[in-house]
Order: sequence, then C-alpha cells, then structure tokens
Amino acid sequence: MSGPGTAAGPLPRRSLGLLFALNAIGLLVVASLLGLGIWQVQRRTWKLDLIARVEARIHAEPGPAPGPPDWPAITAEADAYRHLRLTGVFAYDRTTLVQAVTAYGGGFWVLTPLHSEAGFTVLVNRGFVPSDRRAPAGWAQPPGPVTLTGLLRVTEPGGAFLRTNDPAGDRWYSRDVAAIARARGLFDVAPYFVDADAGSDAGRLPVGGLTVVSFRNDHLVYALTWFVLAAMAAGALVYLDREALRDRRKGA
Repeated sequence: MSGPGTAAGPLPRRSLGLLFALNAIGLLVVASLLGLGIWQVQRRTWKLDLIARVEARIHAEPGPAPGPPDWPAITAEADAYRHLRLTGVFAYDRTTLVQAVTAYGGGFWVLTPLHSEAGFTVLVNRGFVPSDRRAPAGWAQPPGPVTLTGLLRVTEPGGAFLRTNDPAGDRWYSRDVAAIARARGLFDVAPYFVDADAGSDAGRLPVGGLTVVSFRNDHLVYALTWFVLAAMAAGALVYLDREALRDRRKGA
C-alpha cells in the first residue's frame, strides 16, 4: 500500500484540474482549426462559382455599356469582365498613359475617353504601347465614330504597390477612373473602364486584348492545412489523456 506523500494513487486534485484545463484548451484549439478549415472550403466554393461566372461573362455576346441609372449598383463581383459593345467618338487629346508591365515588357496602357452615342463618357484602355513608342504619332487613331468591344473593369483607385498616382505630375500607376476624369476635365464619366479587345490589325499600336484574367484559388491547400493541424492537435490531446490514464492505473 502506498504511504502518504508518495506519487502512487489517484492523480492529485491539482493535477486533475490541470488535465481538465488542458483538455478544454485543446478542444477549443481543435474546434478553431476545424472552423478555419470549413471556412476555407466555403471560400473555395465561392471562388469556383466566381470563376465560372466570370468565364461566362467573358465569352458571352457583348452587351451595351451600363449607363448612369446602373452605375450605383456596379460591383466587381457582379460586373467585372462583362463583355461590352461601345460606339462613340474618341477624345484623343485627353489620353492618359498608365504604367504597365505585360508580356511585351514595360510600357503604358493607353486610356482614352470615348464619348458614347448614349450620352456619357467611358474611359477605354485601348491597349499597350512600349516605353519607346509612347508618342501618339505612331498609334492608330481612327477618326469619327468607332464601334469596339471590350471587358468591363472596375476602377483601380490610389495607385499601385508602393506607388501613388501623381495627377499633378501626370504620373499614373493605376487606372483610377475618378482621378483621371478630374485631371482631364471629364464629366458624366462611367465609374468603370473598358479593356478593348484586340483589333483586326495586330501590327498596330496600341495592342489590345491583353487582359489577364487570373484568380488565386489556394483555398483547398489552406483547408487541408487547417484540417491537418486540427488532427495533430487532437492527436496530441488523446496522447496526453492516455498518458495521464496510464499513470493513474500504475498507481492504483
């Protein structure tokens, strides 16, 4: 029989309380990790649905550009990459160059206002020009009314990573529709811009049709990571309880 003060016998009350506390914390950790994994699974479902809807918009027949009554309801999730058709007259003298890096290298996006026949103005990204071809004299500038197709893009306010747009210095790093409209004195401007499709003459500048549609979808990897961590935490908890039970049996 074990005497008083020996390690044998039932777990001391203090040790038993610590074991309960560790189990409570462990279960909370496991539940939290499982919750994060489930959330990532839900995010993956949402992302796959978004990708499918965007693909459908891109390949759909072009529709009319949203007018002023529709502008307040435009969102990236519901409207980005809609295929549009526009007819109007370009205001070439109010073109804005926005720095860009494409498969052709570094250069600029050419954003020119199009005064549409519907009575409002849309900034059109006519395409890309290399840094050494930024002079408008070398670009295609069709006169009179033009009809084009392209993809609706949401505005890019502020600038790019570590670079802020400088309207006063006419240095632009993002396609910020509102700021460009103010700098060029434009009115009744749609709160989106349009990436023009590639033109029929592939050798002319600006080069259109360079929109890159890419969505990161790492949610499955994240979900599996959280589930593995939850399994590891649960395994550690089971091991701790088994060791405590084994010690108790040894002292019985």
